[in-house]
Amino acid sequence: MGTAVHKDLSVIERHPCFNVAAHKKHGRIHLPVAPKCNIQCRYCIRKFDCVNESRPGVASVVLTAAEAMDRVRAVVERDGRLGVIGVAGPGDPLANAETLQVLGMVDAEFPEVTLCLSTNGLMLPEVIDDLKCLHRLTLTVTVNALQPETASKIYRWARYGGTTFTGLDAGRLMVERQWEGLRRADEAGIVVKVNSVLVPGVNEEEIPLIAERAAALGVNVMNITPLIAQGEFAGVAPPSPKQIHAMRERCAPHLPLINHCRQCRSDACGLLGEDRDMETETVLAQVGEEYCDSV
Repeated sequence: MGTAVHKDLSVIERHPCFNVAAHKKHGRIHLPVAPKCNIQCRYCIRKFDCVNESRPGVASVVLTAAEAMDRVRAVVERDGRLGVIGVAGPGDPLANAETLQVLGMVDAEFPEVTLCLSTNGLMLPEVIDDLKCLHRLTLTVTVNALQPETASKIYRWARYGGTTFTGLDAGRLMVERQWEGLRRADEAGIVVKVNSVLVPGVNEEEIPLIAERAAALGVNVMNITPLIAQGEFAGVAPPSPKQIHAMRERCAPHLPLINHCRQCRSDACGLLGEDRDMETETVLAQVGEEYCDSV
């Protein structure tokens, strides 16, 4: 079972991705500061972006740490509904040094806002001490498999410690690192959500087992999302809403389930389902013009 370390659940009161009661009241902003990724999911393709689509792994622009803070200040000033500031890509946040840098800067300037970090978990075990230093942090880890064999069908490769792992070696590495990271996060008292992508014909029998083991490790909530049929899985039929609902029912005895996820972009801003990134860019442009006019 999970440890008895106290977790401050007040961090999810205004978190739309952890709390169904918050998703129509409070917005979030994702800061796209993390372009590099350390794994290749077979369902992920990041080679193109359309401003009209909402899916993980895409962003219209990658920001520096300074640019990200400018964006945060602009949004905080104009939107009193903002509850969460996070980093979710467009690569894996923990494969990019800018992620912890930006989260630390936000934490220092806006300590009342909940922080959010989403990761594939490969680098999670060694950054737990850094994450413990952040106030009001929430963590999302995408876990798609319990067995290395299943993981190898989902991850084409994983790069760790200067070595690129493939096949069963990649699957074994991902499983070991993800579950070790979840264990350490629980010991650190971090509020955690597990995301699992339902890939029909690949991992549907393991997702309930993921829920059971995650609950035993102190994970607080789970989110099951449908496969977006692209990349190597472009020919796989995504699960129907009925299949997603049935899977959530199978997992519900173990963990609370999120059922309002919108599979957001890495530069999303606003309420869930209300990605206003282009509006944010306009606001930032206006801020820049006003600054230039004043000097």
